[in-house]
Amino acid sequence: MDVLEAIGTRRSVRSYSPRAIPDDVLGRMRQALHFAPSACNFQPWRFIFVTDPTLRRSVAELSNEQLWMADAPVTVVGCGFPEQAFQHMGGYGNSIDVDIAIALDHLSLAAVAEGLGTCWIGAFNEGKIKSLLGIPEKVKVVAMMPMGYPASDDLNAPLDPAQRKPVSEVFRSEKYGKS
Repeated sequence: MDVLEAIGTRRSVRSYSPRAIPDDVLGRMRQALHFAPSACNFQPWRFIFVTDPTLRRSVAELSNEQLWMADAPVTVVGCGFPEQAFQHMGGYGNSIDVDIAIALDHLSLAAVAEGLGTCWIGAFNEGKIKSLLGIPEKVKVVAMMPMGYPASDDLNAPLDPAQRKPVSEVFRSEKYGKS
């Protein structure tokens, strides 16, 4: 599968098969995260692969009771070190959110190529997730991503362009207001 096909096929999966992810596939998922770019190549991150069913259930409960998350055999927790990130992103802040988002996006596309599904999770209680997983206070939990084989095969169908905003509404040439 090429990258454009992965982009056009990727969906938010909220229903997972109980099928385990083989170790070699998990290795490729780690590689996708490891090879992701970051501002100045600082790589200010750590990714926790939560596989224990009890921990996954607790993570799901602390994610606004999104209990379906616990059905995925892995939940990846994207943690960032704000103090180690590039400090002048846009002239006003650090790059940690963007750095973690890029890495998790690489993961989501690599997952599609392996027949896996993922879903971005931004709704969670960071303090309680930190406590549960032993994450230090200075580390930011940016996002999480359950990952597993989709329960339904129809999730691998190409994206319907009608579900996207019209191109004329999304793109501009040279200046913001110029179509």
